[in-house]
Amino acid sequence: MLLEKVDDQGLVRAYLGGREEALEVLVNRHQQAIFSYIMSKVKDVELANDIFQDAFIKVINTLKAGRYNEEGKFLPWVMRISHNLVIDTFRKEQRSRSQTISNRSGEFDIFDIIDNGEEDVYELQALFSDTQKVRALMDELPSEQYEVIYKRLYCDMSFKCIAEELDVSINTCLGRMRYALINLRKMIERKGVRIEVYAK
Repeated sequence: MLLEKVDDQGLVRAYLGGREEALEVLVNRHQQAIFSYIMSKVKDVELANDIFQDAFIKVINTLKAGRYNEEGKFLPWVMRISHNLVIDTFRKEQRSRSQTISNRSGEFDIFDIIDNGEEDVYELQALFSDTQKVRALMDELPSEQYEVIYKRLYCDMSFKCIAEELDVSINTCLGRMRYALINLRKMIERKGVRIEVYAK
């Protein structure tokens, strides 16, 4: 069986069945997307390499422990692991400066890691530990902002698909997402709602 032609889930099964080379195929297949994502957040090649390696150590440990049940969604799963490690990196950096991680501290703001509305859905999902609080705040957004952030966060739709469905440009979608996040931050501060940075 030529592993390069096997889908991700098949490669996972092959790896768990003893074919170590299946993991190498998975890494080669997705390393550019994963590394680029990490690099876009940390802006440092050495740190990005460290996080990338740590991510796949977690992947290996999880697979070998029999805890992988992502129903074939291997790349989104690794992206979430990578994002959690990026968040951990920011948290450790802040702790080293004796700063309290809080939305109201004025020292560290989870929205600072959002780049002009081009955030990935995995990042959005990982940003908040209490989705019920977020949903309650989202209900107060203007309808055009709500529908974009809802479709992106809860329907797993790309900005391209959202733009086509709403019959607007991608830039308009990005703008609405950005304003939605800005408005959410304002509501968090105004209402004194404490929403923690996601932690594993």
